[in-house]
Amino acid sequence: NFRIAQFRRWMLERKLQDAEVPAEEQNNILKHLEKKETEYMRLQRHKMGVEDFELLTIIGRGAFGEVRLCREKTSKSVYAMKKLKKSEMLRRGQVEHVKAERNLLAEVDSAYIVKLYYSFQDDEFLYLIMEYLPGGDMMTLLMRKDTLTEDEAKFYIAETVLAIESIHKHNYIHRDIKPDNLLLDLSGHLKLSDFGLCKPLDSSNFPNLNEPDYTPGKGAKPLPDNTSRLTNSSAPKRTQQEQLSHWQKNRRMLAYSTVGTPDYIAPEVLLKKGYGMECDWWSLGAIMYEMLVGYPPFYSEDPMSTCRKIIHCMHDIGFT
Repeated sequence: NFRIAQFRRWMLERKLQDAEVPAEEQNNILKHLEKKETEYMRLQRHKMGVEDFELLTIIGRGAFGEVRLCREKTSKSVYAMKKLKKSEMLRRGQVEHVKAERNLLAEVDSAYIVKLYYSFQDDEFLYLIMEYLPGGDMMTLLMRKDTLTEDEAKFYIAETVLAIESIHKHNYIHRDIKPDNLLLDLSGHLKLSDFGLCKPLDSSNFPNLNEPDYTPGKGAKPLPDNTSRLTNSSAPKRTQQEQLSHWQKNRRMLAYSTVGTPDYIAPEVLLKKGYGMECDWWSLGAIMYEMLVGYPPFYSEDPMSTCRKIIHCMHDIGFT
């Protein structure tokens, strides 16, 4: 480790000299990085545990545990602690998904992905210590503003594109791109979160992933195997204003219902015909539509009707 640190310092000195950075500024940069290196080495020697953190407010609950604010006792830095119950993950067969989430966060280094700082476990729980983003999520922003301007939508969509691209480059598929998984930092920049449904892809199964255990949303139930139920719709027609009004009233309740919302799910996922990374881009398109119009493109009063609309859309344009 010491030799690696020396090599990194030598490489940095070379880069600073090549960039003709003034000597005083070079010294300041090197001193700052030496301090960071010392702190990193200290953390490497110390095995982190839940006792190293002061537990604060709960900010979210999920199927396997909770997310709460915490403060690291030594540095006083504030993080989000994701606490997952091992027995529940085993019971629901979600161990591989959690491993994939942890591996993705450790592997992908992007300014548009929520950062993982530490991970550890005890007999009962697995803990992920992650970046705390105090700006809320995209769903909350849309609830407050109803729609975004074209420039605002371009900004957030561009940052989401960079986030999705960064995980696709590492051969992961997110599979749950939706507004409540797009978080905002203190300065308003967007970061992708919640990789509980992410899936690593390799050359043997890309681009056709067909996995029967995929279920959308928080606590969602599986979609029906009989896709013929999705092809007959008797839902009443609504005007655009009626659609907008109903969605605004029910959006948060629908997103966190036991069924979950299929509004952002690609048709190939619904049809269980095999799918790949392109399903993340479909979800992003649905989010962009909602940003500009005020509700998702296939929104209906109940999830089954939404699924029908998505499937009918693909029939209409000749893709199914």
